[in-house]
Amino acid sequence: MISDSRPQLTAVVLAGGKGSRLMPHTAEIPKPLVDVGGRPVVEYLLVRLRRSGVRRVVMAVNHMADQIERRLGDGSRFGLAIEYSHESTPLSTIGPLRLIKNLPDDFVVANGDVLTDLDVRALYQSHIDRRADLTVATYRGNEKIDFGVLELDENNGVVGFREKPDYSFIVSMGIYVFNRSVLDLVPPNQVFGFDQLMFALLEKQRRVFAHPYDGFWLDIGRPSDYERAQAEGERIKGWCSL
Repeated sequence: MISDSRPQLTAVVLAGGKGSRLMPHTAEIPKPLVDVGGRPVVEYLLVRLRRSGVRRVVMAVNHMADQIERRLGDGSRFGLAIEYSHESTPLSTIGPLRLIKNLPDDFVVANGDVLTDLDVRALYQSHIDRRADLTVATYRGNEKIDFGVLELDENNGVVGFREKPDYSFIVSMGIYVFNRSVLDLVPPNQVFGFDQLMFALLEKQRRVFAHPYDGFWLDIGRPSDYERAQAEGERIKGWCSL
């Protein structure tokens, strides 16, 4: 394990989903174990977490959990202590967090299918400095619309037109830092997603911040993004080697 005098962080990796959008790649293996550059995608995330000061990882698992446990084991080969939290039924993205015991006041949460060279320590420090309840790593996405787009007034009169415009928007990267108090808003043993959590936090006017990032990021949930990850395999191996 790498010597590091900085505080050691805890991370929860969400790895319980079925990966239905990534079929047929996920027909026989869970999504965190799909291959990118000769290794399961989740291993790149674990190395990134370790390099950012994470030492304890809780894998929130459900679908094909036995395969994940066999592959990752106790985490010692990654320089981590890995534990497993099992859902008896699927609880979506945020619901599984209520099952985990002994979480620190502030902890990292990451989707198990994220590829990024984000400095998670910087994300964590931003969260602490702002005394945030939730900090969301964000990425500026762009989407080209392959249609002519009309702008209408309240009477359906056409007041503007753009041919195949590009839209820019801010998206969640699937990596967060939580303050443990946020879990009070999560109902126990119920399906509860990130969208529901965001609505609840905004309604309660809790302290939620973005941590913008413009480096490398891919969520391989869609086949097109998985294909891109395969094309970037050599680059990814370069910054996430063990």
